[in-house]
Amino acid sequence: MKVQLENLTKKFPNRNKKVGGEVVAVDHFNFEIPDGELVGLLGPSGCGKSTALFMICGLQSPTEGKIYFDGEDVTKLPPENRGVGVVFQNYALYPHLSVLQNITFPLENLKGEEKLTKEQMREKAVEAAKLVQIEELLERRPNQLSGGQQQRVAIARALVKRPKVLLLDEPLSNLDARLRLQTREEIRRIQQETGITTIFVTHDQEEAMSITDRIVVMKRGKVQQIGKPQEVYDNPVNLFVAKFLGTPPINIFDGEVREEKLWIGEEEVLSVPGVTDQKVTVGIRPEGFELDEKGAFSCEFSRVEVMGRDVTVVSTHENCQGTTVRSIIQAENKVDLSAKKIRFTLKPAKVLLFDAATDDRIHF
Repeated sequence: MKVQLENLTKKFPNRNKKVGGEVVAVDHFNFEIPDGELVGLLGPSGCGKSTALFMICGLQSPTEGKIYFDGEDVTKLPPENRGVGVVFQNYALYPHLSVLQNITFPLENLKGEEKLTKEQMREKAVEAAKLVQIEELLERRPNQLSGGQQQRVAIARALVKRPKVLLLDEPLSNLDARLRLQTREEIRRIQQETGITTIFVTHDQEEAMSITDRIVVMKRGKVQQIGKPQEVYDNPVNLFVAKFLGTPPINIFDGEVREEKLWIGEEEVLSVPGVTDQKVTVGIRPEGFELDEKGAFSCEFSRVEVMGRDVTVVSTHENCQGTTVRSIIQAENKVDLSAKKIRFTLKPAKVLLFDAATDDRIHF
């Protein structure tokens, strides 16, 4: 199922009556989701991603714009007639029903030619349970399940009607770290096995980048950038996108370009051909540093953090906008722990320049 959003806009009355007016939750969202893709809506809390999801499934009506499923206008179609499955953040399971009853519940409302017998409903529920690997839990109640198991029940319930579009609203936020990793891999497996067009809402960029075909980065209701996860990470269009993607986050410095040379503080750190003289904001990805005694860029050394395969040098710099500079280096590199300063050579592909006034990307 191809999903097309055309100038999708949602406005709410301002709760602050003294200010009045309207709050724009989603602002002219244009996007086409190809059939069978898993797309992530990514952004901080309040950016409008869940509101966009609720408009797609019909729980909220857009103020402006259209929603098309395979070219058919479904903007005013009731949720039950859109052929969508929704998995909510809080699972929304019925506590007094068994797992089997929770999964079969959507099938009980089918009418006419689609109406199923109890045996047919059970067969479909067992099939959905096997897909999410909980077939041995069908007789339990939700309060007898772990968080991860409850989430699988919610996914099975959404899948049991074989929806044309699957919508996931921050489905992993209530799980612990290890379970989140496991469950997101399961979501990707299920989506690939079923081929259902899926929209995944999350504020966790690691989740979005790890399992989606494309991501949509949003800020204050506006789409900032759309693309494949790695492409967006490597080539952010503005400072917001660069800062939002990446763990550890990108290091941000105040810099200046003079005669096509990038200066951070008193050091000329990189050649930037084609860039005119100006004040710039410099972003350096943590993996963009190479330990080098003769490197052009120096920082005040603080400490080394070893996290399994990663070795992170933590330092400070007077032109850094954050409290520390985090540099990921290869484990075989030896760091002089008694040194006061540490020097690096910068990898040009991992150094990003932004206009100091507009935050737009400057390419070189």
